[in-house]
Amino acid sequence: MNTPRTTASSGITVSVVLPVKDDAPELRRCLSALASQTRPADEILVVDNASSDASARTARAAGARVERCDRPGIAAAAAHGYDCARGALILRLDADCVPDRLWVETVIDAFERRPDVDAFSGGAHFIDGPRPLRSLLAAAYLASYAAVAASALGHLPLFGSNMAFRREAWRHARARAHLDDPGLHDDLDLAFHLGERFRIRYLPGARMGMSMRPFASRSAFLRRIAAGFRTVLIHWPHDFPPIRWTRMALRRLRDRVTVIAASRPRG
Repeated sequence: MNTPRTTASSGITVSVVLPVKDDAPELRRCLSALASQTRPADEILVVDNASSDASARTARAAGARVERCDRPGIAAAAAHGYDCARGALILRLDADCVPDRLWVETVIDAFERRPDVDAFSGGAHFIDGPRPLRSLLAAAYLASYAAVAASALGHLPLFGSNMAFRREAWRHARARAHLDDPGLHDDLDLAFHLGERFRIRYLPGARMGMSMRPFASRSAFLRRIAAGFRTVLIHWPHDFPPIRWTRMALRRLRDRVTVIAASRPRG
C-alpha cells in the first residue's frame, strides 16, 4: 500500500492523508473503512502528531505508511502528509471519520469528469451521539460553517473531514499556508490560499461519517468557534472580504479576456 499504483479503472494515483494524535481506537475504525473501499487508495499516509498512545502501531498494523510530525497542531501534521504524499490526488479525512465504501471511487470520478476543478469538498453525517440529534446537528453545523466561511472567502470553503485536491494545487498554495499556528482551522486556512487561484466545488456523493466530538462539551465547541474567527482574522487586511472579492473578480475577468483573445483567429 506504500507505493502508488495505476489501476485498470483509472490512471490517477491517490494518496489518503490522515493526521492523528492519540486516537488509536478511532483510527482503527477509520482504517478498516478505508480498507473496504471499492477502489482502494494507492497509499494511506497516517501522520502521527507525537501521539502518546498506540496510534502509530495501529496504523502500521493496518498496512498504512506512517510519518511522524512533532510540530504541534493539525495544520503542521496535515501539511507534512501532503508534502510526503505521492499520489496525483490527495484525499483528506480525520481519524474519527468513517468513509462510505464508495468514497475514494466517487472522488476520483469527480476529478476525471471535471478537469477544470482542483479541489472538492464534501459533507458528513454524525455516527455517534444522541440519534435524534444527529441529522439536525450535522446539517446545522455544516451549513453554518459553509455560510460564514463563504462570506469571508468569496467561494466555497474546504471541510477537513472530507476533502480532496490535486497535488499540484497544494504545491502552489503551500508557501502561503499558516503551518506553524496550531490555533487555526487548517482546512479554512488552506481554502484561503487555494481558493483564490484554484476552483473548489462541492461533491455531494462523497459520503462521510464523523464523530459528534465538536459538540462533546460547551468549551470544546467554543474553542472551535474561536479558532474559526482567528483563522479568518489572521488573513486580514490582505483578505478582508471586499478586497479579496474584488481581487478575485479582476483575476477572473483578466483570465476570461485572455482566453477570448487567444481564441480569436490571427491574420
